[in-house]
Amino acid sequence: MERYKIIEEVGDGTFGSVCRAINKLSGEVVAIKKMKKKYYTWEECVNLREVKSLRRMNHPNIVKLKEVMRENNVLYFVFQFMEFNLYQLMKDREKIFSEVEIRNWCFQVFQCLAYMHHCGYFHRDLMPENLLVTRDVIKIADFGLAREISSHPPYTEYVSTRW
Repeated sequence: MERYKIIEEVGDGTFGSVCRAINKLSGEVVAIKKMKKKYYTWEECVNLREVKSLRRMNHPNIVKLKEVMRENNVLYFVFQFMEFNLYQLMKDREKIFSEVEIRNWCFQVFQCLAYMHHCGYFHRDLMPENLLVTRDVIKIADFGLAREISSHPPYTEYVSTRW
């Protein structure tokens, strides 16, 4: 974590918190997700659904996982930084979204979901907070509840966060 300087916390969820940070060497702004649960082995970390699914998929509308780190039994995910999530945009907007914006976002999300399903994954937690937006690009984030389509029961009864 010494390569990064934390700028501010931008979110807090059930499983972890997210901070905006800057890579001290490159100057790149990133998002760092700090998991609340402790992880005592590296194997535990790399076998997480979120890590496995993000490493297997590469799509322009899936947020990029840049790095996975474990320090002092704390797990960190370093992601590309996206300025807003869709919930923030919806809440803070002064005028309604144009039909063109909505169609563009829907097209991108549907293309991404089709790709994910083709790769054998489903998200299970799609909501405005997990759709990250920068200008005209929208990306799906938070793959913590993602499952492989071929996975076997028992499945979690509670799937999506209610917003």
